[in-house]
Amino acid sequence: MAEQITQLYDIRDDRFRFLVFETETLVEHYADCRWAEGPVWYHDLGCLIWSDIPNQQLLRWLPDGHVSVFRSTNFVNGNTRDRQGRLVSCEHGGRRVIRTEADGSITVIADRFEGRRLNSPNDVVVKSDGSVWFTDPTYGIQSNYEGYRAEPEQPTRNVYRVDPQTGAVAKMADDFVMPNGLAFSPGEGKLYVADSGGTHYRDGPRHIRVFDVADDGRLLGGAVHYETDNGVPDGFRVDGDGNIWTSAGDGVHCVAPDGTLLGKVLIPQTVSNVTFGGPRRNQLFITATKSLYSIFVGAVGIQAP
Repeated sequence: MAEQITQLYDIRDDRFRFLVFETETLVEHYADCRWAEGPVWYHDLGCLIWSDIPNQQLLRWLPDGHVSVFRSTNFVNGNTRDRQGRLVSCEHGGRRVIRTEADGSITVIADRFEGRRLNSPNDVVVKSDGSVWFTDPTYGIQSNYEGYRAEPEQPTRNVYRVDPQTGAVAKMADDFVMPNGLAFSPGEGKLYVADSGGTHYRDGPRHIRVFDVADDGRLLGGAVHYETDNGVPDGFRVDGDGNIWTSAGDGVHCVAPDGTLLGKVLIPQTVSNVTFGGPRRNQLFITATKSLYSIFVGAVGIQAP
């Protein structure tokens, strides 16, 4: 089903005019989620998988419009694929990061740090060296809606890296209020991490920070790269030119590598996450509250595999 809105784009910079098309239509593919999240494109299978966290399921969309339940979950939020094409997921209910193997079995990638349980892993990305990076806010343990209410065992809300050879979990950054979406720049020289602390804390952060990634894997810097003017940044992706396409309260914000807001794709629901997909990776899939949307754009996404 297609949904036209009065104004589809909010153009702030002429560079955005080369990234969107006036003739395009925002398409709503599905509208029965309770809180849609974690979209991931399967190029080899030609389908999109995404999370409906409160309903504890992963859904699958096919280009012919068919939507089905992919599998039940324990409150899975963010998803990605590793370099072998395996699904890597952040599971609120189990307070862990898991990998789905080719035979359907589940491998636990991380569930503890320094002997204490993680909070509720939120979003995840796999670097080209196979290391798994994820954020760990407390959204999934604050209530029984997106997980199981519990007291946090970690003193801070961190960004972690899992070593691809040893499986060791290392804390890479600990000065976040609510670390959320994360993505590497083209070439992986920078890591962008959202802090969505404004959801639950008055005057809390509503921005994306940028870190330089040192040769030894350490994160350096951490300055605010972009601050939203509506809602908070949640999940986001980076295109091949280094532009960030981030969720926000009024739609998808497109942010240049220099931090300039280029424009917005306006969505009638609060956006939680995005991913690029389709045969040419130029179809922007958008999870927004109850719905899955997509629109074709003039950008090509980068993500594994």
